Order: sequence, then C-alpha cells, then structure tokens
Amino acid sequence: MPDPDKLALFVPAALLLLVVPGPAVLYIVTQSVTRGRRAGLVSMLGVQTGGLVHVAAAAVGLSALLASSAVAFSVVKYAGAAYLVFLGARRILARPHHATVGAPEARSAARLFRQGVVVNVLNPKTALFFLAFLPQFVDRSGGSVTLQLLVLGLLFIALATLSDGSYALLAGTAGQRLRRSQRLLRRERYVSGGVLVGLGLAAAVSGSKGS
Repeated sequence: MPDPDKLALFVPAALLLLVVPGPAVLYIVTQSVTRGRRAGLVSMLGVQTGGLVHVAAAAVGLSALLASSAVAFSVVKYAGAAYLVFLGARRILARPHHATVGAPEARSAARLFRQGVVVNVLNPKTALFFLAFLPQFVDRSGGSVTLQLLVLGLLFIALATLSDGSYALLAGTAGQRLRRSQRLLRRERYVSGGVLVGLGLAAAVSGSKGS
C-alpha cells in the first residue's frame, strides 16, 4: 500500500488536476447539455472505465512502452482524435431531429457508455499522464510498486468519478433550461458536433495533458 504521507499529498494534488476541465470533461459536459444528466453520467462512467484501462497499463508498464515509441504514440493519438472528429461530423451531418421542446435526442445508455470508453482509451495523453503522475507518490521500499500504482490509479478514478459526475449534473441542469429555446433546438447539433470536432483537432495538435 502507498505510504499514508504520500496519500495525503496525492489526494489534494489529484483534486487540483481534476477541477481543471480537460478533453474528457468537455466531452461529458457536451453529452449532458445536449442529452441530459443521465446521458452525461453514463458517458462519465464510460470515460472512467476507459481510465481503468490506462491505470492497468501504467501498472504493468505498457504506458512506458507507449511513451517510448513515437509510432505507437502517433497511432493511438490520431486514432483517438479521428474518433472524436467522426462523432462530431456525424452529429453535424445527421438529419434534424424533430423532437418536442425540452426532449433531448434519445440514445441508448450502452452506446453512450461505449463511446465514453473509446474516447478515453484512445487518448494517449491520459496514459502519459498516469505514467508521469502516479510514480511520484510511489514508495519503492513500501512493497509492490505495481500494487501501489494500482491503488493510486483506482483512487484517482474514484476522485475523477466524483468530480466529472458533478460536471455532468451541473451541465445537465443547465441543459434542461437551454433546451427550452427553439433556437438552440435548431442549432444544437451544430454546436455539439462542432465541440466534438474541435476536441478531436485539439487532441491531435495539443501538448500532453491528462483527463
């Protein structure tokens, strides 16, 4: 287990990083605003499940391989960026949805969950974040490094669930008011699609940052 003193430093450091919105948070907020709090929360759970993949990878050293290989980094980086652009373009090009005012477009929870998982799994910057951040709080003399990394990673995911879940709830509440606007109903697919395309482009050109 990680040293208690290191845990006392880890929790506030993790919370400080989590309150700064990154690509995953913006993705969750977009889903909440356009489809409601339930969609945002399901998307958030998908994103955190994808985060578990990166935690496991960091614990067994796969993130180190990803960081050392320019080809692997580029492949995953641009695959993730392309997926976000694809989601956004599909949203923009979709036929207008003739729903009643205040009723967001329906989408299955399973589909939203899967998209959240893919969005985070295909974000190599999340892998690099865990690789850079988690080892700072590992005590090499305190037992299994792999176990310590797993504990720290799971704790970070738990904190992220609380933080990102709060973003989803707040954004969903605001979305309920915004969806009463007929103008927003007409422009919603362009706004949400544009956000996703922008996230994909930003992921392709920006420096490494975590969730």
